[in-house]
Amino acid sequence: MELDLDELRVLANWAASCASRVLPLIPDDPRPAAAIAAAREFAAGGPRTRALRTAAWAALAAAGETSDAAASAAARAAVGAAGAAYLHPVASPHQVKHIVGPAQQAALARELAGGSAEAEIEWALAQAPAEVRATLRKFPPGKPGKTRLGELHRLLESALRG
Repeated sequence: MELDLDELRVLANWAASCASRVLPLIPDDPRPAAAIAAAREFAAGGPRTRALRTAAWAALAAAGETSDAAASAAARAAVGAAGAAYLHPVASPHQVKHIVGPAQQAALARELAGGSAEAEIEWALAQAPAEVRATLRKFPPGKPGKTRLGELHRLLESALRG
């Protein structure tokens, strides 16, 4: 399987857009915003550098350090946005989580904050470029699990593949 940088840039841009919608749920920690900014820089033509990975790891630390479940999910959406640049060209169901993860986590964050996960998913689907859908179709079906996060994964994946 092949994935070129242009595909990864489109994916990272979409992922950053999804994650940025729930960024206000993390007002006191700059690390998720930095991860989204790094994803946008890559999407705009920047290189894949150690700084991008470092920003993703920092956002993951932010997710683990908060006791607010919505903020944690929002930070995980930012992790996924920065990590989109590193989607592996391996025909593995696990890679599907990296494609839908930012939108999935944003939807969960929205729901945990008292909003509608389904409305967040509808927004993400409406914004998904054809390239994101084509990239997803290169991979076998994901294995989302039986949690609420898994339900959101299934909604996103099936709609993006449809």
